[in-house]
Amino acid sequence: MRKQQIDHILGVMLESYEDVSDINVTVDKPFQVETAGELKPVSFDILGDQLTPFQTEIIALNMIRNDRKLTKALVTYGSCDLSYQLAGRARLRVNVFSQKGWFSVAMRQLPSRVPTIEEMALPHTFHKMTETLNGLILVTGATGTGKTTSLAAFLNEINEKKSVHVVTLEDPVEFVHSQKMSTFNQRELGADFDTFASGLRAALRQAPKIILVGEMRDKETADIALTAAETGHLVLSSLHTVDSGSTINRIIGMFEKEEEKQIRIRLADTIRWIVCQRLLPQIGGSRIAAFEILGSNLRVRDLILHGESEEKIFYDIIEGSQAFGMMTFDQCIADHYKNGLITKETALAYASQKAALGRAIDTIRAAKGEKTTTIEGLAIDSSYDKTLN
Repeated sequence: MRKQQIDHILGVMLESYEDVSDINVTVDKPFQVETAGELKPVSFDILGDQLTPFQTEIIALNMIRNDRKLTKALVTYGSCDLSYQLAGRARLRVNVFSQKGWFSVAMRQLPSRVPTIEEMALPHTFHKMTETLNGLILVTGATGTGKTTSLAAFLNEINEKKSVHVVTLEDPVEFVHSQKMSTFNQRELGADFDTFASGLRAALRQAPKIILVGEMRDKETADIALTAAETGHLVLSSLHTVDSGSTINRIIGMFEKEEEKQIRIRLADTIRWIVCQRLLPQIGGSRIAAFEILGSNLRVRDLILHGESEEKIFYDIIEGSQAFGMMTFDQCIADHYKNGLITKETALAYASQKAALGRAIDTIRAAKGEKTTTIEGLAIDSSYDKTLN
């Protein structure tokens, strides 16, 4: 199978459904694409209904293109990351990995242009966040929830309004920022630097105002990122965590136990915003993002320093700080429900505190004149006293 044939197959798959986000190549399954959160099969008569180990291997090796570093990573670690250009049609983020001795390929379609905050319908707080001069801004969530896209929209806003030097360290480069008001230098793992830690260390000598670290994966990267934030840089990064509390704990957990106190102090001094994302099924078949946003204030810094307890949790601080641009997942989800974007079942399934969100939903339904209970026919028993006598 030649590259031209593979490009043709990929092109057909991307056009097989609306809003295709991912392509999946797995042995004993047909070619599959993901749309609206669900995998859909794409059939090719000449290839059969199920892919063979030989077919997936040919596709995987064509993606790697005899690159020695990628081949070594695949053999040593069992997977490798790369970007793939479908000439004139799309860019793909690709992960080639082995399973049961066979090769599989997962591809994510990358948008051809950088989105804006408005196009992404991101919370208005993102505009406020772009005014941050230094410190650490983290965007977190599970894989595929749009962390990279949100960071790209954030940097696009910077690019439109500020004349600053931005250095990005990515794996791979997903959104290509044009040179507008800001100056962008986008570096790719494997091609331009060998590890995030070494790339970040080098970035400190490249005179940037803003540094994007694609992912904070280890202690060394986190330590250098904190140092950069402490020395006047604005550092952006992502983690695979579900909320603000787990984000703090994840970073602290990268360090030794005896370092915990010092790391808490450094985090309290440098963290400016933590944005956590979840993707929810939207009425109509697409998906919509829900956000938790934590900003820095005295109560937040105190909680970072001393940790959460039964009496003090990040959720309570965020819930009472909407006026300052913060929001809990439940507040965001309640707004989506109020605007008719998601169902009640979806809202409760993705809630952080189901009881609190349930009360909010009942309030919304009551305001619309809808029933909030299925209990009917209640009446005063007028014969109660007579029965007692």
